[in-house]
Amino acid sequence: MEIRTDFHRKLRQIQDEVLTMGSMVGKAITRAIEALKNRDLELAKQVIADDKKIDQKRFEIEEKCVELIATQQPMAGDLRTMVAVLNIITELERIGDHAEGIAKITIMIGNEPPLKPLIDIPRMAEMTVDMLRRSLDAFVSRDAEAARKISTEDDTIDQLYDQVFRELLTFMAEDPRTITRATRLIWVAHNLERSADRVTNICERVVFVVTGKMEEIGASKY
Repeated sequence: MEIRTDFHRKLRQIQDEVLTMGSMVGKAITRAIEALKNRDLELAKQVIADDKKIDQKRFEIEEKCVELIATQQPMAGDLRTMVAVLNIITELERIGDHAEGIAKITIMIGNEPPLKPLIDIPRMAEMTVDMLRRSLDAFVSRDAEAARKISTEDDTIDQLYDQVFRELLTFMAEDPRTITRATRLIWVAHNLERSADRVTNICERVVFVVTGKMEEIGASKY
């Protein structure tokens, strides 16, 4: 009994670490978009530098999971949780990579005059960060229905991406001199769209932990 109590204490600690990593990733997206909006190149460089901390957090959690699986031989339900954690932290790391990508694009843009006011792109970022936070809350609370609901919100992100894409194509068609600036904003929007897809993948893992079944609950794009 004491061994199982120790196991569940360590498992809770790992879940807390996942929440910490999720917070780091959400902050990275928010700061990357803030850097883009304000042409804050120093902040963009900080986002890029901080991505190494996100990567390191993933490796730390992964090592703890592997050690716990090897030494404690978890039962089926707990093993599902461990497997889900390993998948979730991979998705989180990749979302962090998307935030880093946005920061790199901001540096490429530099001090170029803005092509248009940024409205839909920041909205995509806010929605993605909110979806991410709630998906991890659903994981901790084992709320499969909440996870399924969150995954449906990816459709709104996709619609915003399509809207941004069409609008920027119009700029390019009307004035070829805008092609480079418009293309870079499309890259930013695509990073956010992919991030939301990865949140849907996290939601699928929440459903897996609760039900024991892997099912596709969103149309992730690859």
